[in-house]
Amino acid sequence: MGEKIFGLIERITLAKLLLLLSAFSMALAFVLVITFSSIVRDRAVHDLAREEARQTSMLVFHTLYSAMRKGWSKQDIKEVIERLNTALPGLSIQIYRGAAVERQFGEMPGEHAVAAAQPDLAEVLRNGKDVLLFPGDGKSIRYLYPVLAEKECLGCHTQSSAGAVHVVMDITYPINKIKVSFSYVINSIVGYVLLAIALVFTILFFKLRQLVVAPIANLVGVMKKVTHEMDFSHRVGNHHVIAELHHLSDYFNRLLGTVQEYNSRLEEMSTHDPLTGLYNRRKFEEFVEYEIIRSERNQDAFTVIMADLDNFKFINDTYGHPIGDMLLKELSALLATCLRKGDVLARLGGDEFVLLLPQTPPENGLAVANKLHRVLGEEEFELPVGKVMVTASFSLVSYPNDGTSKENIYAAMDAVLYKAKRFGKNQVLTSEPGQERTLREVFRQGDFLRSAMREDRIEAFLQPIVEVRTGGVVAYESLARIRDGDAYITAGDFIEVAEELGMSKELDRTIFNKALSHLRTIVRNRPETKMFFNLSARSFADSAWMRSLPALVQQQGIACSNIVLEITEREALPHLNQVKAIIDELRQSKIAFALDDFGSGFSSFMYLKYLAVDYVKIEGSFVRQITMDDRDRVMVQHIHQMASEFGLKTVAEFVEDEETAKMLAQMGVDYAQGYYYGRPAAPG
Repeated sequence: MGEKIFGLIERITLAKLLLLLSAFSMALAFVLVITFSSIVRDRAVHDLAREEARQTSMLVFHTLYSAMRKGWSKQDIKEVIERLNTALPGLSIQIYRGAAVERQFGEMPGEHAVAAAQPDLAEVLRNGKDVLLFPGDGKSIRYLYPVLAEKECLGCHTQSSAGAVHVVMDITYPINKIKVSFSYVINSIVGYVLLAIALVFTILFFKLRQLVVAPIANLVGVMKKVTHEMDFSHRVGNHHVIAELHHLSDYFNRLLGTVQEYNSRLEEMSTHDPLTGLYNRRKFEEFVEYEIIRSERNQDAFTVIMADLDNFKFINDTYGHPIGDMLLKELSALLATCLRKGDVLARLGGDEFVLLLPQTPPENGLAVANKLHRVLGEEEFELPVGKVMVTASFSLVSYPNDGTSKENIYAAMDAVLYKAKRFGKNQVLTSEPGQERTLREVFRQGDFLRSAMREDRIEAFLQPIVEVRTGGVVAYESLARIRDGDAYITAGDFIEVAEELGMSKELDRTIFNKALSHLRTIVRNRPETKMFFNLSARSFADSAWMRSLPALVQQQGIACSNIVLEITEREALPHLNQVKAIIDELRQSKIAFALDDFGSGFSSFMYLKYLAVDYVKIEGSFVRQITMDDRDRVMVQHIHQMASEFGLKTVAEFVEDEETAKMLAQMGVDYAQGYYYGRPAAPG
C-alpha cells in the first residue's frame, strides 16, 4: 500500500525542491513579517495609546483645573474645551462630572442622557477605572479617563471624599496621531524579524532533515551493515520524493543485487567444479577438516576413497577434449548414484575424483570402493563417438589409521593411488603402513616442491668454473635451490623426489629461465662467460622443448655459444639415438654439451664415441682424493689425457683445497669448480 501511495507522488529534483523551499521560505517570511507588523501596530496602539491618552487627559484636566481655580463659570470652562478641540485637529474632548461634583456644583446640560446611552461611560463614572475603546471605524481611539479626588481637592469639594470620581475625561483622537517610541519600534521589529527567521529555518531544518538527511543516513546505515556483515541481502528504502535520492537508492539496490548475484556465483565457483557441478578440492578439504574434528570428538572413523581414471589422456588425445569433458560429466553422474545420504563426492581436478564416507570404518569403505570399481567396469558410456568404457584406479585410506590430519590423509591417499597405478591400474588398493611410509614422505616432499614452484621460491644459484692455469672465472654452473624462509634447501634434498613424481621437467624450465636472466646481466661486462645447465632425462626426452632452446636464449639477448648443456649416462642411455640427434642439431646453433660425472659409470667412455660433446666433467669422487690416493690421481690424469686427444676440454669437480688445485694444474686439466674456488651462491 505504501509503495502505491509513493508511486502516486510526483517526484521532484533536488534543485526544484531547493527552489520551492526558497520560495516557500520567502512567502512564509513575508507572511510572518506582515503578521508581526500587525502585532507591533496593535501593541503600539493598545499599550502606547493608553499611556499617551492618559498623559493628554492629565494635561486637559490640569488646564481645566487651573481655569476652575480662577473661578470660571461653566460657560468659561465649556469655551476652554471648545478651544482645545479647535487647537488640536482630530482631537475631541468631552467632560462628564461625577456624582459628588454634580451634588455640589450642579450638572452639565445633557450629561445624564449621554451617560445613560453609553454603558462604558456609565461604568467608568461608577467604578473609576479607565477604559480604552476603539470605535467601529478603526481609525480613532476613545479614552475614558476618570479623575479621582485627592485630599487637596476636598478643600473645595466639601461634599466629596478621597477616591471619588470627580470628572471623566472623554478623549477621542486619530490612531495615526499616536507618538510611538522609536526604540520600542526598533526593538520590536528586530525581535519579531529574528523570530520569523528562526521559524523559517526551523521549518527548513526539519523539512530538509525529513526529505534529504534521513534518506542519506538510511543509505549510510545500509552501507555499514553490508560492509561489516558482508551480507548483500540488505536493501535501501527508495520511496523518496526527491528524484535524485530515489534514483540513488534504486541504483544502489540494483548494485547490491548485482554484487549479491556475482557473490553467489563466485561462492558457487569457489566451492564447486564448473564442469561436473561436484564439490572442488577446496570445499572437499573443508569437509575433511570438519570430519576430522567430528570424528576426534566422537571417537569414530571415516574413510576417503580416491578414483583416478586410467589412460584418460588417450581419450582426450583420440576424441578431443569436448568428448573427454562429456565423459567426465557422465562419470560424475554415475558415481553420484552410488552415494549414500551424507557421503561427499568431489572432483579434485583433471580425472581425479574423491569420495568422503563419514562414520565409516575401513572395512565398510572397502565394500563401497569395490562396488564403485565394479559399477564403473560394467558401464558403457554413450558418447557422440560411440560407446566408451573406462577403468579407474582406487585408493582407500581411513581416519585415524592412515593419518590424523588432513595433510597425512592426503599423503596416504596419493601414496596408495601411486602404488595402484604403478602395479597395474584398474584396481582397489588400501594403505599398508609399512610400505606406504616411504611413499608418503615422497609425496610430502612433492607437495613442498609444488608449493615452492607455485610461490616462486625456486632459485638458481651459480657456482664459478675457473680456468685452472690462471684462476680466472670463465663460466658458472646453475644449481637449483628452494628458498624456505631465510634458509635455502639444496638440490640433493629434492631432486630425486622431483624425478620420482615427474616434476623434474618443470623444475628444469624454471632454473633454465632464471639462470638465463642472471647470465644476461653477466655477459654485459664479460661477453665470453658461459653457463652450464643440468637437464633431466625428462627434459631431454621432450624434443620440442629442447629444439626451442636456441630461440629462448636469443630472446634474452644472449648468444647460443654462451650455453653449455650437461648430460649424464642416466639421461643418455634410455634414448641414446634421440639424444644424439638433439645434440647434433643444437650444436649447429653453437650450443655446447658436456658429459657430466664422467667416469662414474661403466659406459662413460662409450659415450665419447657416439656423442659429440665439447666438455668432459670429471667425477668429483676421483678429484677429491687425488692428493692422497694414487689410483684416483691416475684415473683423473688418464681421463684428461683421453679427453684432450678427442679435442675436448676437461672440468674437474669438487676441488676443495689448494693442494688439489695445484695438482690439477700440473696435470694440465683445463677448468675446475669446487668450494676452493667458490660455493654456489645467489647472484648479487
